[in-house]
Amino acid sequence: MGEAMGRGRGQISSAFPGTSASQLTSAPSVSLSPKPLCSPQSLDSPVSKVSPASLSPKPLRSPQNPQSPKSPQPLISSASPLSLFSPVSSISLASSASPLPSLLVLLFPLSPQAPQPSISAAFSTSPTFSASPVSPASLVFSASPVSSAHLASSASPLPSLPSLLSLPSFSCLPSLLSLPSLLRLPSFLSLPSLSSFPSLPNLPSLPSLPRLYNFPNLPSFPHPRAGLLSAPLPDGRHRAGCAAMAGLCAQHGQRGLVPVWPPLCLPCTLHTLGDSGASLVRKRHVLTHLRDTLASQAMHVVQGLASDERGCWHLIGTLLGLLHTVEDGSALDLVVEVLVRLVVELKSEEYLRCILDESQKELCKMTTMRGSLPTFTLLGKLADAIPGFPDVLVAEHSNLVDHLLMGLMYPNEGIKAAVCYLYGKLYSSSVGTERLSAHFEERLCGPFLNTLGRAQAKELQINCLGLLKELLKSDHFVSILMNNSNTEEESKTPDFLEGENPLPLVLKKLLLTRDEMLQAASSDCMAAVLAHSPSRYSPAFIHADVPEFLFECLSSNSEILIWSVYCCLLLLTEERLFFSKCHTVYGIESLMRSLRDVLRLHNVELQKKGLLLFAEILKRQPVEIKLFTNRGVCMEAIGVLMETVNNCPVLEVVMEAVRAVAAFLRKDHLSSPPVPYEELQKLLEAMLKRCSDLCPPLSRKRRAQDDLFSVSQSHSANRNLSRVPQRQGQLLLNTLESFNSACRLAVEFQSDPMAQENAFTAPNSESKDTLCNFSEFLLRICDSLCIPMVGNYLERAVSPSVMEVFVSTLNTLFTAVPHMRNKFSKKLASCSFIRLTLELKDRFCSIQSNPALNQACSNFLCSLCLSLYSASQKERTSSQEEREMSELLQKGLPQLNYSIAESLLLLAETPEPFSLDQPLFSHQHCFILLLYFAYTLEDRFVPEEELFLAIRNFLLSAQDLGDCPPYVLRAALYLLAVCQDKGEALDSRSLCTIRRILDSLPDLSLVYVHCPLLLKFFLCYPELMGRFGHQVLQLWFSWEDYKQTEAEEAGASDQLNSSNPLLPILKSNSSILFILLDLVCSSTVEVAQKVLMTLRTFLERNEDILVCDLLRSQFLQILQQLLVESSSASLQANRNLPVLLSLLFLVQLRSKGVRELDSTDFKLLHQVSNLCGKCRPMDTDLLQPCLNFLYCSLHQTTPCSQQRAAAVLLSNVSFLELLQKVLECTWLWSPPSEPLYLSPEDALLCSGWLLVASLLLYQHRYNTEVHQTLSLDLTEVLNAVIFRKKKPILLLVSIMQFLRALLRQNFSSSLLVIVSKNTAQSAMQPQPSPQDAALQPLATQKAFLLVVSLQNLLVQVHLQKELLLSQAVVACMETLVEYLYVKNKNVALHVVSQPWHRFLLFTILDGDQKAFLKPEVLRLMTLFLRYQSSNIISQKEISQILQEVAETNLADLPEATSHALHVFLCQVQSSHCQVEPVQSGTIQTWLEHLLQQRSTCVKRQDIVCLGSVAVSLSHIGD
Repeated sequence: MGEAMGRGRGQISSAFPGTSASQLTSAPSVSLSPKPLCSPQSLDSPVSKVSPASLSPKPLRSPQNPQSPKSPQPLISSASPLSLFSPVSSISLASSASPLPSLLVLLFPLSPQAPQPSISAAFSTSPTFSASPVSPASLVFSASPVSSAHLASSASPLPSLPSLLSLPSFSCLPSLLSLPSLLRLPSFLSLPSLSSFPSLPNLPSLPSLPRLYNFPNLPSFPHPRAGLLSAPLPDGRHRAGCAAMAGLCAQHGQRGLVPVWPPLCLPCTLHTLGDSGASLVRKRHVLTHLRDTLASQAMHVVQGLASDERGCWHLIGTLLGLLHTVEDGSALDLVVEVLVRLVVELKSEEYLRCILDESQKELCKMTTMRGSLPTFTLLGKLADAIPGFPDVLVAEHSNLVDHLLMGLMYPNEGIKAAVCYLYGKLYSSSVGTERLSAHFEERLCGPFLNTLGRAQAKELQINCLGLLKELLKSDHFVSILMNNSNTEEESKTPDFLEGENPLPLVLKKLLLTRDEMLQAASSDCMAAVLAHSPSRYSPAFIHADVPEFLFECLSSNSEILIWSVYCCLLLLTEERLFFSKCHTVYGIESLMRSLRDVLRLHNVELQKKGLLLFAEILKRQPVEIKLFTNRGVCMEAIGVLMETVNNCPVLEVVMEAVRAVAAFLRKDHLSSPPVPYEELQKLLEAMLKRCSDLCPPLSRKRRAQDDLFSVSQSHSANRNLSRVPQRQGQLLLNTLESFNSACRLAVEFQSDPMAQENAFTAPNSESKDTLCNFSEFLLRICDSLCIPMVGNYLERAVSPSVMEVFVSTLNTLFTAVPHMRNKFSKKLASCSFIRLTLELKDRFCSIQSNPALNQACSNFLCSLCLSLYSASQKERTSSQEEREMSELLQKGLPQLNYSIAESLLLLAETPEPFSLDQPLFSHQHCFILLLYFAYTLEDRFVPEEELFLAIRNFLLSAQDLGDCPPYVLRAALYLLAVCQDKGEALDSRSLCTIRRILDSLPDLSLVYVHCPLLLKFFLCYPELMGRFGHQVLQLWFSWEDYKQTEAEEAGASDQLNSSNPLLPILKSNSSILFILLDLVCSSTVEVAQKVLMTLRTFLERNEDILVCDLLRSQFLQILQQLLVESSSASLQANRNLPVLLSLLFLVQLRSKGVRELDSTDFKLLHQVSNLCGKCRPMDTDLLQPCLNFLYCSLHQTTPCSQQRAAAVLLSNVSFLELLQKVLECTWLWSPPSEPLYLSPEDALLCSGWLLVASLLLYQHRYNTEVHQTLSLDLTEVLNAVIFRKKKPILLLVSIMQFLRALLRQNFSSSLLVIVSKNTAQSAMQPQPSPQDAALQPLATQKAFLLVVSLQNLLVQVHLQKELLLSQAVVACMETLVEYLYVKNKNVALHVVSQPWHRFLLFTILDGDQKAFLKPEVLRLMTLFLRYQSSNIISQKEISQILQEVAETNLADLPEATSHALHVFLCQVQSSHCQVEPVQSGTIQTWLEHLLQQRSTCVKRQDIVCLGSVAVSLSHIGD
């Protein structure tokens, strides 16, 4: 050893001539060593962090003080091959009375005083070892135990795992398939060693040295000759202590005295340690004092030793001697600790090399490895304390490696633990890894695996795992360990497990222990292996059934173990064998329980890792293997996801849960019936609401719709992107992906009958768990949450990935909810989604960028357009056109990535002649279709003026090129018509082009669009109306019929009529009427009915008589042609003729007031009466409008025209024969079940009786010649009124009108012959009484019955509030009484004086004080007053009526009431009633006022329609 010291001194002097030893020792060293194994971040680890004052004096020069004086020349020259000390920092070797066991220090680097490092810092830490002798008891009963509660409450997401347990978070990696960061795993467990020393429990043990440190420059020491007493003393107490010590050590003086308390004399210390006669207790005391001094005042010790270099060498030699002679374990710990601290503080490589030389000699002298433990312990501590020491040991003392291998095979687990620890430090060095690679492959691998597999002591297991983790950093070593003399192919089969101590089985054995620490280390080692190549190494672990035991470990409460298992399982998911062996099916329930427990903790990283594992299992699970074998586990999975989404406050965890939801929504995961649709709805709604809450809208107003994307200003987009937190955008993306998965799930379930509804639903009960309800929920939640949420996001930024998923989701919804597809597509188009998608394509998909987004937008636009096409073209069933349109859109939309302005320019572009520019055609056609569908739903994002010009130019070019699909022409014509009002009128060239294009079509319906603007477009240009007006109007009414049906179902037919867009066009161009009349005759019944409705509304709104005259002449021509060309059978089969006749009646009804009939009118009377003569009574649809027309013609004209009109009708024999047949049907047709309902047959009877009554009246008035008589049985007529038999009231009133005409003519008319069917019975009856004879042919009994029937009918009509019919009944009663009065005055007075008439009046008055001024009441009063029925009406009632008249404004009375009042007042005057003289003058004044009012009042419409029956008010009420 002396020679070694001498060599050391010689090297020093030769290397630095002229420099004293003290100067050399105190000089800072220069680092020539490789990069230290410890990163700077590890220096701040709470394990070794001690206050700087307790470590060493602060360096004189620091990076923060560049102006410090230049440091002395370094101890080792730059030519030195290796430098063990680099100037970074000093290490604290402060002792501790009860140090933490190394394992706990490294697995749980926590202390109540020190904050826990972050995960990212733990990833970058260096490997750390501890060589402190730790007994098994100390491993269990640590002085500073770390509980799981403390770990859970720490600020870090996981307890810091600077070693094997600290795998990087996979959520931060781009892909699980390539994990480059895992190849540079952080340092593995720093493992303790050397537990075989006997320990003294009351003596302090050597603390662990957890990391390798770089040391800072030490300050320059004073010259040795200055003496130690010249150094500044800390305080007076130390000075006094030193003086006392000087007295005790007079022989050494003050030079060897260290100024600390208690005082330390270095020569005495050296003497005591070297004295073989000194006791062990005294040596231990001296060593403890020296250790404490080195720990607190190392600078003074170094200064003292620097003054006597020879003494320094002697001290080191003495300590080395003690290392091999002392047998007490605690004393050996002190020797090792003091020796390591001394070498570290002296910072001299000579001392270190001396120790290496002595250690190598000592090992070589040993015949057995039994005494090698102190040497291995010292070497491990030095390797732990000095960064470059492993490199020097491997490079310059390689023989020591052979001794390490011998120690590993020695049957002593303490020695093996120390050897494994030192091996780990050697392989943690890059130089050691390179030089010892062959050593491991050829000699170390087998013994090491054997040692690991048979290790029993916990410290040996831990140090073996530490060495294993260090080896697993190298792909080469991993390959050796996993193959273990087997080929790669063999490792993929179960036969690989039959070898000796295969690594998977060894690690599996550690998993089976109950020690969570070993389980965590084992799983971490597995993860380290799998990180190199999961596909290569996973089969070996899977064949060893390791995943089964990993899942079992999830029941632990240790967060570290759960983290390690999650990491390992996550890597195993990359191998398909992991799933095919059904390990996931076995472990999914354990995983669910573990996730539910983890979510209750505050460990964010652990929650994220567990949800990531769950998501990967869901994503990679094969379709043919069901993951959820029972519904309970599936519901538990939904519950875990729901709890995370609803309650977790951490955004990153929610994001992982949303990713898991996306993977969970797969058909094979949810195909087991019944599908939990209701729970899925709750999960999706919670997820969307959570995302919506985390992405709120901006507080400012949303940008204008036309500024949805600032395409022209890219910097604004970047500004928006900076305002949106990236995590919120990622959450939105994940949420949309999950919602998209739900939509795809609904589509997939459509083909599964078992998934349509819950098969376990009870009979006769409705279940909400149906696919239909789920699909409708998806559409509803998309409308209420998803679309607004994306809209809020678009206010801030636009992400191509987000919009790609969003647009794809919308496209999937078209298929997911087919029965609501049309409604959904209309809403999307009306909300500017076509414009939005086009701007997305222009902004992000130009120059072939973002192909996925481009394809998604193209597919969405194609589906949207096809859906809108099918919704708007319901009557078109051409699947060929839809197929062609689909092909065009699918081909052209992906290339349509231009701005709107550029696309408009493309429309006007004309290719060269004889060139087929298919891309240009495709772009033009696609853009026109998109504009068409957008404009149909009021999304006019292109200015109409520009679009009008572009479409016009496109049509001009299309006419030259031809081959334009009809649906494109349809869209172009529609856009042209829509923009017509904003643009100029088309010139002749454009109109000729359009006409040529339309002429080339086989059918105009191919390009027709049911739009008022298109109708106006065709009808406003004479060139187009003359050629296509008939076809366009026919198509218009065909489609309008369908619209009318929908409106009528909604109860809006009146509103439809009032908003008919054809009416203003008709008013401006009356020639269209002729086209409409032609449509009535030539089109279908449905079209004719619609034309009739339009013309009727037009005639009601317009008072142009010229229009009516035009229509009459046109009707006459049509009727003449029909009567000449058609037979009776063909007329009856013509279904359009009734519509034409109805319109003719409407034209006649349109004529207000009385007018003179012209020749056209008389010709129409003749033609219509002839037409009636060719019909049968059952042809009600033909006869009803004809009889209405004839009836109106008789009553809406002057007396002169009435006479001629009556003559025309009475001269038509066939017409009168028809009337005879119609009247006879009154007794033949059975009454309807509902008497109030007027059937077509009853309506025809009403018109027939009214028309015959009118003919009787006018024939008698004008004494017209009759060519054919009518015959009726009076008894039948009277019975019809008396007994009624549920006949409609209008029919009874019509018969009464006929009876009135007979009564007025005293039953004598040249037109009518009254017959009696019971002639035989009449001959057998006795002669009539004189009273009956006077009333002939009306019997007295019949007259009484008729009066009673009229009374009852009046009450019935009054209760139904039918004013017109009540007046008709009163008029009939007036005529009857008048007839009776003429025939038999007594009978008439008897009838009038019946007391029932007074009850009739009371019933009609109904207690109303103002009821006297009703027309029917006044007429009854007049009747009773005329025939002096004082018992019916008294003077009191007359006075009351006069009082009401005095209180009423006569100008406000209706015409019927005014007329009835005038007749009543005249009757009062003529009856000489007892009235006061004042009242007489007042009555005269009222009569004059009423006469003047009648002369000045405007005549109202005399003809009204009651149902389908035309009734003249003057005829009924007169």
